[in-house]
Amino acid sequence: MKDFLIKPVLLIAVAASAISCALDIDSDEPSREARKKEISFPVNVTRDGEAIPQEALTKSEAVETGDKIATMDTSIPFGIVGVDFESGALILDNERVSYSDGLYRGFFENGLWEMPSVVSFSAYYPYVNSLDYGDEYKSYSIPFSSADTEAGPLVSKTVQSAVDKLNMIPLEFQHITNDIGFKICDVTTDPNLQGLIHLKKVTAHNIASAGIFVNDLEFGMGAWQRRGYYRNEEVFNGDAVVGVGMENEKFIGRNALVPHMVDSHRFYAVPDDLLMGKQYVEVEFDIDGFDIGGFHYEPLKNQKVKYMLYGVLPDNVMVYGKQYTFHLGLDTGKFFHQISFTASVSDWETKIYENNDDF
Repeated sequence: MKDFLIKPVLLIAVAASAISCALDIDSDEPSREARKKEISFPVNVTRDGEAIPQEALTKSEAVETGDKIATMDTSIPFGIVGVDFESGALILDNERVSYSDGLYRGFFENGLWEMPSVVSFSAYYPYVNSLDYGDEYKSYSIPFSSADTEAGPLVSKTVQSAVDKLNMIPLEFQHITNDIGFKICDVTTDPNLQGLIHLKKVTAHNIASAGIFVNDLEFGMGAWQRRGYYRNEEVFNGDAVVGVGMENEKFIGRNALVPHMVDSHRFYAVPDDLLMGKQYVEVEFDIDGFDIGGFHYEPLKNQKVKYMLYGVLPDNVMVYGKQYTFHLGLDTGKFFHQISFTASVSDWETKIYENNDDF
């Protein structure tokens, strides 16, 4: 009798389960993907601040700034963060935005966009897997690797907007690294020694190459926290005759000297404090042989000069988002100065000690 009562109960349970599954399959409830809303992102990239003309050099006349705009590789996504302006709640937690069919697009939960609220949006490029957030989500920290910084990472200005019925968020990205390049000329004053220099190699040493960028959502500003990762950047490797005088100064390319910045070899670096004896540019060159005053001077090979960056920039600080072109001057005369010797004749200095043990 006991067994007889149990069997009908089990049959009812199984039947109820089967009906439940059938209802789920035929339900009109939208899928997870259908509940998401597509947002498009028109993107613009700028360099923060106004361009400084070439003639407006710093007080040292060793560096200039100018315009160069980085581009975004559309095969690499960027990340976006959204924080509720009033409550401070994190609305978008490092969501990935990818490029397709001519637009950057993101798909976000529809419910997030149906509240009558103002949200502060901020984006960064390239995308990283994990972010850290500051107190009350007023800032976020992006750990950029050397590969990221060498490609020119970007961070957008903070955009505040109501999100209900929002389908588009325009973003303006800005540089957060430095764009660095070099110009060079022969500054030899003796006309007999001019035009003899062949540039062979240029290497920038101890370039800051990785770090954490902390972006402030409230004030739209950021700051770098360097990790102490540095690299050497080979700028030039070839054989090029160096022009004489500032009027013939040229940009340094990968294997040639070029008249225009756009054709030169420039690289991105994390802005750094310049320290005495740390960051420097090493230039290797040859000097042709020449005849002067009845004497023949043999060619000089593999000469090296180091240009220290300390003392070149105001306050020895590199400001992120700026472009720097350092001017290098080579002087052949320094390698062929005549050395004069003078001599005097006197008696040996005699010291008398009372105790010979002290001698």
